[in-house]
Amino acid sequence: MTTTTLLSRAGRPVGRYTCTPGSGPRPYLHPVTTLAGMPVTEERPADHVHHLGAGVAVPDVAGHNFWGGRTFVRGQGPTALDNHGAQRHLGWKLREPDRFVQELGWEAGGTELLRELRTVAVVELSATAWALDFSFSLTNRGEDELSIGSPATNGRPGAGYGGFFWRAPKEPAAPAVFTGTHDGEEAVHGRTADWLALAGDGWTLVFAGATGETRRDQWFVRTTEYPGVGSCLAADRRLAVPAGATVLRRIVTVVADGRLGRDTAAALARKAVTA
Repeated sequence: MTTTTLLSRAGRPVGRYTCTPGSGPRPYLHPVTTLAGMPVTEERPADHVHHLGAGVAVPDVAGHNFWGGRTFVRGQGPTALDNHGAQRHLGWKLREPDRFVQELGWEAGGTELLRELRTVAVVELSATAWALDFSFSLTNRGEDELSIGSPATNGRPGAGYGGFFWRAPKEPAAPAVFTGTHDGEEAVHGRTADWLALAGDGWTLVFAGATGETRRDQWFVRTTEYPGVGSCLAADRRLAVPAGATVLRRIVTVVADGRLGRDTAAALARKAVTA
């Protein structure tokens, strides 16, 4: 049975979280909207039908695909494999109009590889902007070390995606993307930055790492092929997770009406992370 949780800011819905216990590939947020009601996520677009709004997706957890679509195989390229896992809803620890805490089991082949605790909250910023505070912890439930990888670690340069990922709407013109010091997809993709902004037609998203480890993760950015931003767990080398160990990440995303400039984006990112 599919369940939905509506997130609200001052009584106004700004996001819908969809979770299908026992059968869905992963829970996700869609639509997420600005305070003026403009959607800033996309679900199952024709160019990548496995892109599901905003959430956590990883293409390689000990060889299992928690991203969707084909798996990149070294020396072979994108390949359809029967290796897909699912993020199973285990229970709500907290469920309120402006926040929730959820427990998830990352399962593949009947085995739980990771146990996740996911915390999502709405942060009030201004009359035209709010922020989505999204944190997740992944704990290795097994007795042996496992590792998290990406197409890049499996031989596809520049494709280090996996972790928090936000698919934005595709518009006639590609969105602008910038950080505090760089502009454009080629300049910001694969780099680290305290924050990164994606600006479309009447909206801006500002993504900010809110922990030291998160800020050290590289950004995965696409604007020309499709609009999407991710914070990479394994951009250029596999991330080892020893037995019983936990990986923790926190990304705060400003959701603003209008097309923000660099100074305003930076100020809102600082405010959102410390709110």
